[in-house]
Amino acid sequence: MSEIDRRSFLKRAGGVGLGGIAAGYGLGAATTANASESEAEMAGRVNAAELADRRDFDGVHQAGILTPAASFATFLALDSICGGRAELMGALQTISSRARELTRGGAFPVEEYDAPPADSGTLGPVIAPDGLTVTIAFGASLFDGRYGLAARKPAHLTAMSAFPHDDLDPARTGGDVLLQIAAGHQDTVAHAVRELARPVRAELAPRWTMAGAVGAQRGPSPHSSRRNHFGFRDGTSDPDVTDPKVMDRLVWAERGGAEPAWTADGTYQVVRTIRMHVEFWDRVGLHEQEEMIGRKRDTGAPLGGTGEFENPRFDLDPRGERIALDAHIRLANPREPATIDQRILRRAWNYSQGLDPAGQLDVGLLFVAFNQNIQRQFTAIQERLNNEPMIDYVTPEGGGYFFAPAAARHPSDWVGSPLFA
Repeated sequence: MSEIDRRSFLKRAGGVGLGGIAAGYGLGAATTANASESEAEMAGRVNAAELADRRDFDGVHQAGILTPAASFATFLALDSICGGRAELMGALQTISSRARELTRGGAFPVEEYDAPPADSGTLGPVIAPDGLTVTIAFGASLFDGRYGLAARKPAHLTAMSAFPHDDLDPARTGGDVLLQIAAGHQDTVAHAVRELARPVRAELAPRWTMAGAVGAQRGPSPHSSRRNHFGFRDGTSDPDVTDPKVMDRLVWAERGGAEPAWTADGTYQVVRTIRMHVEFWDRVGLHEQEEMIGRKRDTGAPLGGTGEFENPRFDLDPRGERIALDAHIRLANPREPATIDQRILRRAWNYSQGLDPAGQLDVGLLFVAFNQNIQRQFTAIQERLNNEPMIDYVTPEGGGYFFAPAAARHPSDWVGSPLFA
């Protein structure tokens, strides 16, 4: 076969765009194996059952915010090295376009045989959706004088504050752009990180990254919260994400007032990488652990209660005889009229990075909070927690404050486009 014929054949055989078989995932379609079935078709059929969950990239709000925490997540903070505004816009468009393809799933195209492949191939010839979400957010540093965006900075967006017991590493804090990449399997996330970073390496330089996972669903019910490295259930008292009025009050940016119009349908995102000193914690008696948290370790129930989601009724325990006045759950969410609008939408993943130079386990929590106003909500909560007994066992070491804008509205749109309009 001639070189020209060979290339023409390969183009015809592999010219299925990413998403060419994606409809099969969304509709649960399956094909019957036969001798003429391609490897991509067989992979699509085999993967459809486990990996078919698809989250739309386009819409009103970005996926990955109200979405329940996926099993695996990686956070990738990037610094812009773009020479100008047009170059930055192009990089953000590229990220959205690639994220849309990856979340949709499908077979990736085969280019010239001797050219670099269009995809790393780490997931095989077919990219399954696997519940992948890519949430894009902007840090305060993006709104400096480089790109003429200073006047359009969200009203409550600042660099992340260092609280009294933090030990923030500047190399692991902040960033112009943050990508939250989450999915049902670790290889799906790792593949997406690689594919999103690859086409924008000349415009966006990695600043820091952190990967985490949620624990397995171990009951006793499908609604039971997963456990953190301290053995306690995590995220029990989140607000109801199915109630639009609650989300409008606590999560989505206020319309009008001090907020620029482009922030509509977006939210502020707090990310904190919190080191958990498990060797120290493991030497503490269970009773004392539960007193510090305010919950039973086995059931997750508030002290004196029987079920994880039971109201702790602080109003019936004003002197802290059942749940200490400085217990974590009482300080984090006092359940008083004055603090009802301070609640946050909380997401968290456990991380584990082996051993530190001192031979201690480097494990902790990738804490995420979505809120309408960082100062009114997250900061107010954190200030109450500044002197809780738990401070001896945790050290926040990095993260940042970001603004996650509205989703791309249609396939030719991109996340952040209203900022540049």
